[in-house]
Amino acid sequence: MYPILVTMGDPAGIGPDICLDIIKYQFSQEIVVIGDANVLKSRTEILNKDVQIEVIVVDDLLNLKPSTKLRVLHIDCPNPVVAGVLNPENSAYVLKTLDLAIDLCKRNLANSIVTAPVNKEVINQSGIKFLGHTEYLAQKFGIDKVVMMLANKDMKVALLTTHLPLKNVALQVTHDNLNQTLKIIIDYFKEKYKISNPKIAVCGLNPHAGDGGYLGLEEIEIINPVINEWITKGHNISGSHSADSIFLDAGKYDVILAMYHDQGLPVLKYSGFESGINVTLGLPIIRTSVDHGTAVNLSGTGLANSESLIHAIEFAININGVC
Repeated sequence: MYPILVTMGDPAGIGPDICLDIIKYQFSQEIVVIGDANVLKSRTEILNKDVQIEVIVVDDLLNLKPSTKLRVLHIDCPNPVVAGVLNPENSAYVLKTLDLAIDLCKRNLANSIVTAPVNKEVINQSGIKFLGHTEYLAQKFGIDKVVMMLANKDMKVALLTTHLPLKNVALQVTHDNLNQTLKIIIDYFKEKYKISNPKIAVCGLNPHAGDGGYLGLEEIEIINPVINEWITKGHNISGSHSADSIFLDAGKYDVILAMYHDQGLPVLKYSGFESGINVTLGLPIIRTSVDHGTAVNLSGTGLANSESLIHAIEFAININGVC
């Protein structure tokens, strides 16, 4: 059985802290962290955690046995790491850990990547253009379109657009984008969840879903016609719904499709932040992530909560079991 690969994220953030908690749980698949083993060892000392680190090599992935140690595929972090102090000079290292995970999946040595948080601003400060894990993975796997979905115990929220300035969102609300997004969602729920006809609620772009055109025409001209096309084909899709109320009925749907990042994710995170995870739909592999950032103010303090990471790992394992 394939191991689950966990990239450690930014070494100055809480990624190392929460990765150390992996050893406390018994998973049905073996877990391998990709990152600097010395950073992890240093963080065990700072946090006074009794976690033994075992450095392995790629060939070991073929024959992993249960272990009480935290197994690490080591990649040197070139510059000193201070917990809580982000360093743009370590950005290339952060992406190198992700590149190794991607390469191992392409080589059929793994099929799941769980990502600890990185800091997009710091990576861009280093001169590397980086929109986020979702976009980076799509590019590396040569996929034109993927979908970001966040999930917790109460709801699943997918996004039509991801990391865009708000002024550019309306430009991406197109027939093609909406059709592609709905197809990816439907295909994912069929394959991964074994739901043949998922129930999808689609948000409008404008307040009150446009109020019949008084607050915008995107619903009338784009969103509603696309929804009606899918309904005509027999799909269980409804909308466009007003985003200020549809989340009250989240339990009635398999997933809610929001038009942009801050339309859907604040509601989901408020409803269950610690249990939330991020899932990328449309990749040839399973990719999950924590739903939070690097939280540098908590790094090395012992206050970081690893629940989201643990849920992300469990999700990847469960989806593996369904596929």
